[in-house]
Amino acid sequence: MDFSSVIEFIKQFETTKVMAYIEAMDLKTVMENPYFLAGVGVTAIISYLMRWRLLLVVVMAITGFIYLLGYTLSKGVSLEGGMPTESLLVLVGGGSFIVFLAIYLLFIRNE
Repeated sequence: MDFSSVIEFIKQFETTKVMAYIEAMDLKTVMENPYFLAGVGVTAIISYLMRWRLLLVVVMAITGFIYLLGYTLSKGVSLEGGMPTESLLVLVGGGSFIVFLAIYLLFIRNE
């Protein structure tokens, strides 16, 4: 492996390419990807066993928000007709629950 191959590998991580990849991702397929779920599970188990509370809360909150956004976007969110739809209420309620749970786990609960 020479230096030019390392440069070519690093060029794959340019900001424009990474942002294009993130924009092309579908949240529902991310939550159904077994590699993503296995990675999140392993990270959560390791952080729980090593008592890394901050990492565990961050992993749980990000995964919860990804699932919540995927669910909400699959149901469709519309404010037509004046009343918020059920999926919008689920997004607001679920997001509030995740935020309050993260605050509780990080700041209120002592071990």
